[in-house]
Amino acid sequence: MDEGGASTAPGSPQSRSSSLPEQQNDTSIQSNAETENSAETAEMDGDVDMDDAEDDDSRLQSDIKAQVEAEPDPQPSQSVEPSSLPQPTSNTDSATSPEHPSEQVIPPAPAGPAYYSLFSNPPNLGWIRQVLFELKDAVEMSVEEFHTYWPFIDNVWVKQRSNSTKDGLTTTDYYMCRLRRATCRPNPSRPLPEGKRARKKMVRQGNQCNVQIKVVKFDGAYSAVTITRTPGSSRTHSHDLDHIDKVKRNSGLIEFCRKEAEKGYLPSSIFAKLREEPDKLMAAGGKFFSVTDARNVSAKWRALHPDVKLREHEGYHYQQGYGIMRIQGPVLEHRNGMMQHEPQNSRYEIPPDALRFPSYSLEFLQPYLPSYEEGRQFPFVTLTYASSMDAKVSLFPGIQTALSGPETKVMTHYLRSRHDAILIGVGTAIADNPGLNCRLAGAGGFGGLGKMWQPRPIIVDPTGRWPADPECRLLKTAKAGKGKAPWVIVSPGANIQPAKVLTLKNHGGDYLRIVEYNQSWRLRWEAILRALGTEGVTSVMIEGGATVISELLNPEYVDFVDSLIITLAPTFLGRGGVGVSPDAKKDNTGKPISALNPYDIKWQPLGQDVVMCGKIRAPPPRIVSGIEAVAQGNAQEHAQNNSQEGSQARNKESAQGTAGNSQENS
Repeated sequence: MDEGGASTAPGSPQSRSSSLPEQQNDTSIQSNAETENSAETAEMDGDVDMDDAEDDDSRLQSDIKAQVEAEPDPQPSQSVEPSSLPQPTSNTDSATSPEHPSEQVIPPAPAGPAYYSLFSNPPNLGWIRQVLFELKDAVEMSVEEFHTYWPFIDNVWVKQRSNSTKDGLTTTDYYMCRLRRATCRPNPSRPLPEGKRARKKMVRQGNQCNVQIKVVKFDGAYSAVTITRTPGSSRTHSHDLDHIDKVKRNSGLIEFCRKEAEKGYLPSSIFAKLREEPDKLMAAGGKFFSVTDARNVSAKWRALHPDVKLREHEGYHYQQGYGIMRIQGPVLEHRNGMMQHEPQNSRYEIPPDALRFPSYSLEFLQPYLPSYEEGRQFPFVTLTYASSMDAKVSLFPGIQTALSGPETKVMTHYLRSRHDAILIGVGTAIADNPGLNCRLAGAGGFGGLGKMWQPRPIIVDPTGRWPADPECRLLKTAKAGKGKAPWVIVSPGANIQPAKVLTLKNHGGDYLRIVEYNQSWRLRWEAILRALGTEGVTSVMIEGGATVISELLNPEYVDFVDSLIITLAPTFLGRGGVGVSPDAKKDNTGKPISALNPYDIKWQPLGQDVVMCGKIRAPPPRIVSGIEAVAQGNAQEHAQNNSQEGSQARNKESAQGTAGNSQENS
């Protein structure tokens, strides 16, 4: 049996003692509980009276001997009935007995139900712990979510420093992986107090993992916490989450144990009770939680209440030498004493406006989605819009027109979840008043953590026309935690009132000024995309409006636009509609030519619509294997020649130096 585990094995001392007289059993169980209490307290404190300890041991051996020598039952039972077992004496009776007239004992908290749960895990705890451990992408969450989940992952990180802005709205905390810091080496010259044993500490070397993060806390209309990696951090940990759980226990799990310890329960009973729900224990990071951890947590409370006699949970019995055994409730069927439970996938309550994740396959989109490219200066750009059969996106300027069917609408939200940002022009922002968020079930605000899967809205507004009204959908969505506040790109001459700046920043948004113009005195797309890349945006989904998309379809932007995804609806909007088209192009002779020719085209029916996917940006040229081999051979030959020339030069200098010394000596 594992240490501190529960057991109901037949023939155990617990079963053999079921026929003993009631008075003898009461004395035995009280003595056993007191012995564990005194032994554990002595172990943690280090101050033990050896004479008292020997007396306790002798009394304990006498009690156990009396139980073993008692006449056993003629038919050994295979299971233990609650009525046949001794019931522990209550602390209240012992405190008021005539044998202890002057002893003042603080009674423990009243016992709860027999089979209550010690865990209060937040939803999706195991999955969210893994997300916050890997931190592949930036995670933005509410302050409440941060305080809920951070205690279960704080064993991974060690705080380094903090700073804050002058206005006090933003505070940044920097953390490093715990394995990056070496543990303190023990000081052999420091004497130990009398009677205190030296701790068995393992010295851990530093620089084992170089992952570093920063936690940015923003206090505004929607207070949020953003967790990202720092620029000098490694991309992945050098270890897994189980390893760090073995090195250090998280404070969330320790808090569950502390609450039970303050009720006056035995550490071994707390440990057995925690193991009743293995799924919740594993999700909370308790794979390596041991009875020693329970003793360490309980020691502080026992030091403040030394007269309280610890007890077992209802349904358990403590037997000296055998630990805690279950005497009531379901039988344990696991070799390590942990009860078998079906996994319970607790989820957030999903709002009614959430979109269910598509049951049909969207794999055809994969080649056209953002991909990581080393050394890239600009974000991955995807142009996507819905069009009618006559290449119109709206019935009339300023009128919002729904063209996508239910299936392609879900596809659009899926595309949003795969991009860091979603960009529109100021005309579309004013006319449509969009939310620009992802409403798939599992996204932030729709069953997910914080702002995960939520893109950052980008509004291109050179003159500052966007009103930044707190009642607009963009800011209301951000305040409700169902999306992010927008970044507004403006020119240096934009007329922006201070109230608008304050309103936008209080919701988590900001203004970005671009000072580069093209020949038409419009903001240069190269400068816009470079600024977004500087802000950490790696992928942008451009949805509209018609002016923005038509401009980016021109061939001069083929080096900035990667993918094109168009939804074709089976309808005609007519001549009065707003169309999307690049400018007409001609060759050197004045003959009209096509403006843009995407490649790697894929047509996919989806519901009543048809989706066309294509690529615009040409891939980087590949180096032919033969040319690459020749280039490598030439480089090696050049290096060898340089090495030989250097060696000959050094030999020549050495010979000249030797000749000069000979002449001086002569």
